[in-house]
Amino acid sequence: MASADLVKRFWVALYDRDWDAVASFFGPTSVYWDVPVGPTAAAKGPADIVSRLKLGLEGLSGYEQFEGPVVEQGRYVVTEHREVWHWPSGETASLPFVSVMEVEGDTITLWKDYWDYATLMNAAPASWHERLATADLSWVYDASADGLAP
Repeated sequence: MASADLVKRFWVALYDRDWDAVASFFGPTSVYWDVPVGPTAAAKGPADIVSRLKLGLEGLSGYEQFEGPVVEQGRYVVTEHREVWHWPSGETASLPFVSVMEVEGDTITLWKDYWDYATLMNAAPASWHERLATADLSWVYDASADGLAP
């Protein structure tokens, strides 16, 4: 369960918003993408993956994770979990996730998150939507040619 243990340590770093620790789990060719948004809005490499995560999470006043099953098969780790996002203006969103990660050694090489786009977007306040619309997106990586999309 070495890969699952690595992924569990990653989740701890992410929910602590320890961005340096989060970056340490990825290599220069690692890719992260939210499946509902599509592979054309992925991020590649530690710094850009952290930038991608900050886009959604930095504007929150808090968030909680509720762990579900973790399944490891070979180099793949699948985690089912739920996150509750809290915005400073009082809105909340309860988001079920399935995260699929490919792990090689001590590096997460691929991370795909499956969640419901409408659940998040309908719950988020206008200020969060504005933040997305005006953010620096220099981190965007088009992973559609990588053969990652189903």
